[in-house]
Amino acid sequence: MPIIQSVARALTILDLFDDINRELSIKDISLKLDLNKSTVHSLLKTLKEYGYISQNNETNDYSLGWKLYERGHLMVSQMDIRNVARVHLEKLNEKTNQTVHLVTLLGKEAIYIDKIDGHSVLVIYSRIGKRVPLHSSGVGKVLAAFLDDQQLESLLDGYIFEKRTEKTIVSNQRFMEELAQVRERGYALDIEENEPGVICIAMPVYDFSGEVIATVSVSTPTSHYSEELEKRNFQCLKECTEEISASLGYKKIVV
Repeated sequence: MPIIQSVARALTILDLFDDINRELSIKDISLKLDLNKSTVHSLLKTLKEYGYISQNNETNDYSLGWKLYERGHLMVSQMDIRNVARVHLEKLNEKTNQTVHLVTLLGKEAIYIDKIDGHSVLVIYSRIGKRVPLHSSGVGKVLAAFLDDQQLESLLDGYIFEKRTEKTIVSNQRFMEELAQVRERGYALDIEENEPGVICIAMPVYDFSGEVIATVSVSTPTSHYSEELEKRNFQCLKECTEEISASLGYKKIVV
């Protein structure tokens, strides 16, 4: 696959900054990369526009921008929770023999950041890095349900309720009603709403501040589903999310 030169050059510029070279001028960058100043200026202008480069108003020199911190912080937080959660996910997988997922919010979608496959012959079409709609998935419902009012309003502004199956929620009003039930119950269900033949139960993971930062789910083939299995999955999932939350410093307030 051919490399896109402009993208490669932009990334190379970002790589020039380090603990010693915190700020660089156009001349510095031009010399280091053997590029003419007009090319460097165009690249810096684009990077600055998107927040990946900042400019010192006094010296006009350039430094790394806030967007890199934002993206880095997101990645670190996701990797941290993966490391903390992994042993608990493995235990949950062993107890239930079902596929388990660890999921976080990314923009207006949920994203799988860890997965352990179950022992069923049914293939569940998920993978680490795959995104899933909020309205049709148990994990998405949990992540949306525990947002504050302003965050939820922003999330739903222009949100498209794609019909994934015959059972998918396709209206804002119905989705809001569902989220209210999720908050009241403390868990979410996806009964073939996102994928035919799959039932999912999901619960929130809290951090030390009491904020929901992720969700864990257990996915079961509809053909294997029973009330007894639901109860067992529910209890195992509850223990798992409570253990992960405790590991992240969350202390449940008992009223």
